[in-house]
Amino acid sequence: MKKVVEDLEQEETDMASEGIELQHQLDKIETIIKENRAKIKVWKKDLSVLKLTPTNREEEQTELTLPTFSAEELQTLNKQDLNVGITLLEEKMSKMKPNMAAIAEFRKKEEVYLQRVGELDQITNFRDEQRRLHDNLRKQRLEEFMAGFEVITNKLKEMYQMITLGGDAELELVDSLDPFSEGIVFSVRPPKKSWKNISNLSGGEKTLSSLALVFALHHYKPTPLYVMDEIDAALDFKNVSIVANYIKERTKNAQFIIISLRNNMFELADRLVGIYKTHDSTKSITINPWKMVTSFVDKIRELHNVEMHDT
Repeated sequence: MKKVVEDLEQEETDMASEGIELQHQLDKIETIIKENRAKIKVWKKDLSVLKLTPTNREEEQTELTLPTFSAEELQTLNKQDLNVGITLLEEKMSKMKPNMAAIAEFRKKEEVYLQRVGELDQITNFRDEQRRLHDNLRKQRLEEFMAGFEVITNKLKEMYQMITLGGDAELELVDSLDPFSEGIVFSVRPPKKSWKNISNLSGGEKTLSSLALVFALHHYKPTPLYVMDEIDAALDFKNVSIVANYIKERTKNAQFIIISLRNNMFELADRLVGIYKTHDSTKSITINPWKMVTSFVDKIRELHNVEMHDT
């Protein structure tokens, strides 16, 4: 019985020692649990302020939240693998040294860029519209110029033939594709002569050619007033008469002021302004030749009637 009692006492001692050890382990575990619970509170607080930063447009359109795991999902995770992954990510981040504020700065720059792109598109559209308008105006100018050029060319032929009684004149474009770049060539063929450029003509031929062009332009787009200074100086009597009669009869929709010393020119004028000098001073006189002729004829008739009465 002593033996049994000793065995029981020994077993009780062992169990007491084991109980003390278990109690010690239990206290240690409870301490760890208490510490972990405190850590959980801190981690939850830290997690509440954490936010995911979107890195692309698709993520910006959706609300990003940190992932959470249930107890069952946590049981499936391997702590050792997670620790290894955390260590690798920390090493990678330490090497990258990312600046998370750069994403926000990028967003601001992107907004400015998109705004500038919108302004550029608006300006580009305005420029394209102005180019289309410019091209339309250039096309309209070319069409109107060519229409007027054809009318003036045809009328020039007619006028030169009428003035010279048989000559010919021609206007030609140096560059038919772009008539405004190189100008126009004025070629003339006086009666019984060959074709020549207007610069190679004599004084009288140049005058007739220039007058034919002036009259052709007047036919296309009349001007109310013309001033001509001795246009008949290089012309003979016949040509002066042709030009004077044309101005008198065919240009009644305009007023011509002509300085001339040729009597067959100014005899057809509606008004004559004479310039003369007396006592070292210049004076002028204006007369109506047709009124003077009428008065002169009436005077002759009056004298004639007096003579007949006396007889």
